[in-house]
Amino acid sequence: MRKNKSKSASEFLSTSLELLTERGEQYDEEGGERSMAATITAFNAITKRDLTESEGWLLMEVLKNVRQWQVPEAYHQDSAEDGVSYSALKAEALSNNR
Repeated sequence: MRKNKSKSASEFLSTSLELLTERGEQYDEEGGERSMAATITAFNAITKRDLTESEGWLLMEVLKNVRQWQVPEAYHQDSAEDGVSYSALKAEALSNNR
């Protein structure tokens, strides 16, 4: 098993900011990743449910945690970094009552 490079919480936050900006440029807009509102609108229309944007981010955060813990002895960098980003996006949505 290969040894992982240790990262501090600050490094994870910096990486998360870079990822949010990068994905925003790729998919949405200059302000960063903002695709969840449209995703939840489509999901709710298809399923006749009433999920909120923050619940959508929670779902993504849970998905990344499940992926990490499917093989707990193997660090999954993408899941760890995305989990931080999804947590921040969830907090933003909650603070805006979405």
